[in-house]
Amino acid sequence: MTAHGITATTRRETQAAGAIPTVLQVLPALEAGGVERGTVDVAEGIVGAGWRALVASQGGRLEHALARVGARHITLPLATKNPLALRRNAGRLARVIREHGVDLIHARSRAPAWSALWASRATGVPLVTTFHGTYTLGPWGLKAGYNRVMIEGARVIAISQFIAAHIREQYGVTDDRIRIIPRGVDLTTFTPQAVREQRIVRLATQWRLPEDATVILMPGRLTRWKGQSLLIEAMARLGRPGVHALIVGSDQGRAAYRTTLDDQIAHHGLEGQVHILDHCDDMPAAYRLANVVVSASLEPEAFGRVPAEGQALGRVVVAPAHGGALEIVDHGVTGWLFEPGDADSLAYALAVALDMDPAARTAMTERAMVQTQRVFSKTAMILDTLAVYRELLGAPEPALSVP
Repeated sequence: MTAHGITATTRRETQAAGAIPTVLQVLPALEAGGVERGTVDVAEGIVGAGWRALVASQGGRLEHALARVGARHITLPLATKNPLALRRNAGRLARVIREHGVDLIHARSRAPAWSALWASRATGVPLVTTFHGTYTLGPWGLKAGYNRVMIEGARVIAISQFIAAHIREQYGVTDDRIRIIPRGVDLTTFTPQAVREQRIVRLATQWRLPEDATVILMPGRLTRWKGQSLLIEAMARLGRPGVHALIVGSDQGRAAYRTTLDDQIAHHGLEGQVHILDHCDDMPAAYRLANVVVSASLEPEAFGRVPAEGQALGRVVVAPAHGGALEIVDHGVTGWLFEPGDADSLAYALAVALDMDPAARTAMTERAMVQTQRVFSKTAMILDTLAVYRELLGAPEPALSVP
């Protein structure tokens, strides 16, 4: 074994001889989220390349999606952070690696990454990690050691330039091990041509919106750092009774936060304008229903799926001027940026976006769609990830069938 678990010569020779590679992705669970969706997308690409795709997690709602793309799910208690359980999971993963002839492990979250790292060392199978966030250091930097597992891959995938810079500065990882691969938008689903009018009407009816309502959409799970409270404050400052703001996302058990938001809406007298909705199963239609799409995260996002999806569907996007959003939204060209955490700045950006004349709006959304198709497609993300796998395995370029 060489440094960082790069494959041994015998493994390279096996791949060169034409054996089908098997890739195991590990993550805590398969519930809704960008990490989970990206795992399914990459599994689909692995299968499309003629390889074998395995995913280990404690399971969740996306297990069926994984099965549909031809990948196999292995249920393991990988969501735990208990140190003893992490060691037990390392043994379980090592058994999976041996039983299924796994050639490469791809870890996407810190707790299972520790188990994957130990299993990698025990079996001689190389490890790739994806750095999905900045990962807080905690009081006095106590979590720095825990976070470092995400730089232990033979290759470390950063999902944005912002994250790549963070990895270099905070963890000293050199460029020879970093591969920048933005998250991908499924352009077969998130495209205006794929969303029929009846789907939009169905959602508008379900959500009891007035006919021809002006709509601001804010997707994302209900959690404070996503900035739902900031949007409510901005709506109060905007002062436009005919504009409806839809906050779409599950509270995932955060009932107290949901109550706080309801109280804030009532305090400003916005009950008829700001609507908190649960999980939506047809997000492309939700985006098309909106006039403006908002991301309002209080902390820098590693990538920013909402701005990318909104742009792909031809909607004007308003996003905070930090983190990965700066790589997606070109201020005044493909969307509008505002001062992070500033309700007045957000209200102003919303007013500008809502008041655009039709020609300027069309020109902006067309530029945004072209940029998303060029830089942030699911296909590009899959191809670039497979290239990292091939780099470590010494595998030839496969005949691809990638969506």
